This record gives sequence, structure tokens and C-alpha cells, in this order.
Amino acid sequence: MAASTRRDYYAVLGVPRTASEKELKTAYRKLARKHHPDVNPGDKRSEALFKEIGEAYSVLSDADKRKKYDRWGHNWEKIDQAQAAGASYGGRPGGRTAWGPTGDTTAGFNVESDDLGGLFEQLFGRTAGRTRVRSAPRKGADVEQPVEISLEEAFNGTQRTFQLRDMQTGETRSVEVKIPAGATDGLRIRVAGKGEPGLAGAPAGDLYLIISIKAHPLFEREGDDLRVKVQTPLYAAVLGGEVMVPTPRGSQLALKVPAETANGQRIRLAGQGMPRVNGTGRGDLFAEITVQLPKSLSDREKSLFAELAAGRE
Repeated sequence: MAASTRRDYYAVLGVPRTASEKELKTAYRKLARKHHPDVNPGDKRSEALFKEIGEAYSVLSDADKRKKYDRWGHNWEKIDQAQAAGASYGGRPGGRTAWGPTGDTTAGFNVESDDLGGLFEQLFGRTAGRTRVRSAPRKGADVEQPVEISLEEAFNGTQRTFQLRDMQTGETRSVEVKIPAGATDGLRIRVAGKGEPGLAGAPAGDLYLIISIKAHPLFEREGDDLRVKVQTPLYAAVLGGEVMVPTPRGSQLALKVPAETANGQRIRLAGQGMPRVNGTGRGDLFAEITVQLPKSLSDREKSLFAELAAGRE
């Protein structure tokens, strides 16, 4: 996978950059079990994900490697190799200063440019200059960040503030991102220029938020439509009546129930569902009638039900 398309290791494991060693291990074990080839025989996507998960954990579970990854991103290993090789080459007074992959002078690279040129040509696949070695401009890698929001936040729209670390300087910056009303599971929100820094003056990559929606205790989402179970007294279902239907706004709507409405029947409330993320109207809200049988019947009520039953025979 090319460096410009490789996913951020933290996003691969679905953990924040502040995740503890225990959190990393828990996330890894859960994902490894889910995508293990023995569990998904013949599934090439799961096989690729399993390898990606293992690669991410092998780096982030090692404190030294994680520190380097946090600073340099996916280029950390090449830069580490280049630094080690530069030390083994040995410098000499007056030797030229080589430029590292970030465009900054790198400590320990006080070596002759001809030698370092060969080293960087081997590591980075480029021809080194005769006086200074510079990386070719390359856009920074994109970063993916999983974000979980509630159904109410998806209904109304919301925002999140992220603390992102600059891989070159180690400094942390805040990025505020708006999540639009109508956001769906799997929605990718692009934040331009907030990914990993580019090399040699090239633009930074992009940040992608990957949205997931928490399960709701009342509403079930079906595309832009919502379904909610409405407790309905037996008498209202048989004779007709009115019930109150909750909405994701937090308010309730009065719904007229026709006589002889069956248990489980859905009644459509047009335009009361989720807003469409492209801004063109709303889905519908479906009230699913759940008939409630009366309890603790009086003798008179039991007699009336018995009379009704006899009359229906």
C-alpha cells in the first residue's frame, strides 16, 4: 500500500492517540479475532485487514517505535534507518550537512554528500544531489479518525474538536470539525490539509472522519427513515383513539390510531424522520403499534370480555 494511502495506525485499531497499552492490546485482540483468516476463510478483505491490524499493533505496542511513529508517521522506519546508517558512515570535519526527509537538517548526518546520496537513493528510491540530499516533494499521508456520535447528534448536526499532533514538530494543534445533520454510519468527512505533513514543501494530507452512530434505546434507523414502537392500549387499537409518538427532537406528536389497528402495524408520519445529509428534505417516521393488554381486570371487565368472546363464537 502506498504511503499516501496507508491508514493511520491509530485509526486502524480504532483508538485515540492517547490510548494506553492496555487499550491498544484490547482493541488489537478484538479486531484480530474478528478478521482472523480462520474465521473468514477465503475473504481477501479480512485477510488484508488482519495484516494491517497486526502491522499497526506491532508498531504502537513498542514504546520506542510508537514514539518515532508519532513524530514521523509512516516514514519513521526509513528515517530511523537513514539516521543509523548516517552514524555508521561516520562524518569528518567540514563534511556537508544532509537534509532529512522533512526538509530539516537531521542530527548525525554530518557526512559527505556523495556517500549520503547513495544511502538515500537506496532507502527512498531517489537520486541524491551532489551537494545536498533533498527528498522529492510528496504530499503527506491522509489520516482516518473514527468518530462515534448519538442519533440526536446525527439528527441535529454537531461538531467535534480533535487534538492532532504535528509529526514533524511534535506540537499539538486543535481542529474543530462540523458533522452535518443527517450523518450516516460510514460517512467520510474530509478536512483538507489536516493529515500528515508533506515532504519538501509538498502539501499536507487530509483528515477523514469516519462516522458511526450509537444504537438508540427508542429509534431504529432505516436509511433516512426512523422506526419507533408505540405502546397502544387495546381499546384504542380496537375502537380507534390517539397515542403520543416520541420524535428525535425530544418532543411528541399526537397520532390518530384507526379502529381495528393490528398489533405491529406501522403508521407513517411523513417528513418526521432524519434530515438528508445533502439538504433535500427529511425521511419519514414510522410508528409501530404495540398493543398493550389490560392487566388487573375487575370482575366487571372480565365479564365484559367473556361476553365479547361469546358473541364472537
